[in-house]
Amino acid sequence: MSQPSRLLDRVEYVEQGYLFELLRERTAAEIPMQELLGQIRYELLTTTKLPIAVDYLLTELKHSGQMAPAMYKMGHYFSPFQAFLVESAEMEAGRFTMETALEVLEAEAKYRVKDATPAGLFFYQFEVLCRNRLNYDKGLTAISSDPAFDTAWAKWILVLRAQIGLIDLADLLFLASEEYEARLDDAGHSKDGKGPFLFGRREGRIALGNRKKEPLFLFAAMQRHLGYPTVPRPKPPNENQDAIPQLMRRMERLEMRIKLMEEERRAGIDITRFYKDPGKE
Repeated sequence: MSQPSRLLDRVEYVEQGYLFELLRERTAAEIPMQELLGQIRYELLTTTKLPIAVDYLLTELKHSGQMAPAMYKMGHYFSPFQAFLVESAEMEAGRFTMETALEVLEAEAKYRVKDATPAGLFFYQFEVLCRNRLNYDKGLTAISSDPAFDTAWAKWILVLRAQIGLIDLADLLFLASEEYEARLDDAGHSKDGKGPFLFGRREGRIALGNRKKEPLFLFAAMQRHLGYPTVPRPKPPNENQDAIPQLMRRMERLEMRIKLMEEERRAGIDITRFYKDPGKE
């Protein structure tokens, strides 16, 4: 059983961001992940715990062909959300690629280095789920276990998990904001059973202004005002990947037709060369 996740020192997140950046850049060259981890391990700062974690990832990768099980076991180092992203990318039937997962992990680690706020971190992680159509139940459960969120945040995220899709997201955010708390005070209403008020007044006003609108507009506004990283967009499949091989085959057929036409103009086509010798069958 893995130990509960906890916040790491800033230097650990710096090295994590560097690790995910290197993996993202070098996987584009179609180098096997095992080979990459073996190489990158020596490029990491040895005074951090990341080289030890990479060794464990490499062992699990060689044993089972996956990294997510090792990340779950190292819950004291990797957050549940990080393990969830890698697990989603390693699913054969999923559309969430490892390239996108590494891009998300890199941006998240670098954002943590910049003293990420709980509100900004939540919106970044939740937008990742929405844009990539990942499993909300597992994803929000993983987010609630992030050490950046205290007990109040964790409970609210689990409530959101149960209500998402039933109640407008903007309404849920507004009801958990200081803007709603201030309006209750101004109206003289009791706050019993209300809250927790986790988001600031700014976030509450943004949520109120985006009620009954496309959720992507809400995320775009929150990203602008909270300053969390832009969530990587799912990359469409490359439709031109097979264009050159197809073009080469068409050119070969065209050359054959031109050659036959030239032979016909000169002396006619000798069709006997296309006959099969019965004796060779």
